Amino acid sequence: MAQAVENKKRNKEKDLQLDTDRLLYAYREMLLIRRFEERAGQLYGMGLIGGFCHLYIGQEAVVVGVQMALQPGDQVITSYRDHGHMLASGMHPRGVMAELTGRRDGYSKGKGGSMHMFSREKNFFGGHGIVGAQVSIGTGIAFANKYRGSNAICATYFGEGAANQGQVYESFNLAALFKLPVLYIIENNRYGMGTSVDRASASKDLSQNGAPWGIPGRKVDGMDVLAVYQAAKQAVDYVRAGNGPHLLEMQTYRYRGHSMSDPAKYRTREEVQKMRAEHDPIDHARAALIQAGVSEDKLKAIEDEIRQIIQDAAEFAQKSPEPDPAELWTDVLAEG
Repeated sequence: MAQAVENKKRNKEKDLQLDTDRLLYAYREMLLIRRFEERAGQLYGMGLIGGFCHLYIGQEAVVVGVQMALQPGDQVITSYRDHGHMLASGMHPRGVMAELTGRRDGYSKGKGGSMHMFSREKNFFGGHGIVGAQVSIGTGIAFANKYRGSNAICATYFGEGAANQGQVYESFNLAALFKLPVLYIIENNRYGMGTSVDRASASKDLSQNGAPWGIPGRKVDGMDVLAVYQAAKQAVDYVRAGNGPHLLEMQTYRYRGHSMSDPAKYRTREEVQKMRAEHDPIDHARAALIQAGVSEDKLKAIEDEIRQIIQDAAEFAQKSPEPDPAELWTDVLAEG
């Protein structure tokens, strides 16, 4: 009896240490995304980033938590709010920042910009500017996985604004019909381009949008990275076991406007400040780590490391040359 109690105590301590290690990793990843996006916003304000730029600040826990549940070989595809997904997929901050600034060393050779970056090496398939288009593509990737007998699954992200697009429901039907290995993730940050989800969606529980096709769904606190990880792990295991698609609605929040050109006057400053003060995913993780015994010095060292990485990425991007004008005619058509 005493031995059983001791073993239970050891297992609990082991689980706590595992959770602490996992949270420490997540904290670093979320902080990397946050600092990267803050610098991207600065460079945009300086005129060094052109075109569209949708920042991920506030939503970091979603992609970090989901990515922690995936395995090497799994694919990721998302919409235009994609920088965080790139970094969480392992794409180098130098290459991402260089692409944002339209430089030759960017992931799309400086020709894609914010919304159109890809990395076959990291199984990141974009970055898509058409609302909801990536859902059909992600479903197609999952179809290819099943056709080829691969064990990979495709994590397919889209926002609450895309959740009612027709191609999303067509994708749900196909994925359910063929039991495709696809994990659908709705990043519900409450607002589309100036419109609250409460005013735009008749469905008030987006996690159940796949129910007519028998797709199980779950609502998750998208501001808590460990809650995201635990829900994603269960969903990933379900999908990988051959049961077909699964849907997760991540309830999250973006602190900035829809894009850099959006003043976000459709919500109050008090609302944003309240979310920052009470639900920030990075602050929440930091507090939990300190409570678990992680020293302030260790967290400070991580912050210093991230600061150096972002500074290096910004300097690299600005020193990288612009694409040769002749590149305008390359990478336009892929020969079959």
